[in-house]
Amino acid sequence: MADVTIYHNPRCGTSRKTLELIRKKGIEPKVIEYLKTPPTEKELDEILKLLGMGPRDLIRTKEPEYKKYRLDHPNLSRAELIAALVRHPILIQRPIVRSKGKAVLGRPPENVEQIL
Repeated sequence: MADVTIYHNPRCGTSRKTLELIRKKGIEPKVIEYLKTPPTEKELDEILKLLGMGPRDLIRTKEPEYKKYRLDHPNLSRAELIAALVRHPILIQRPIVRSKGKAVLGRPPENVEQIL
């Protein structure tokens, strides 16, 4: 059985659909409700590397916190953006699924099939 982790927000329909898709494949993933238990800066940096993304690619720009904390400022470093995402996990795109040393963003949910 695959070792699968989902960074999940149960209030998000896409996140719920992604979790359901994983379970329909007979896999019970480790579920991390990232709003309650955000990743550390080191974990998020690792996730970003697995996703092949920079922190700006993972930021939900329509959340009020994005403007409030001026995260659109072009001079913010990778480390500063990662720290902001850890402090304000609502800004992290969801769901993120990790399996077999890889990660994908479950938007759409079918994206996860490539790593299961």
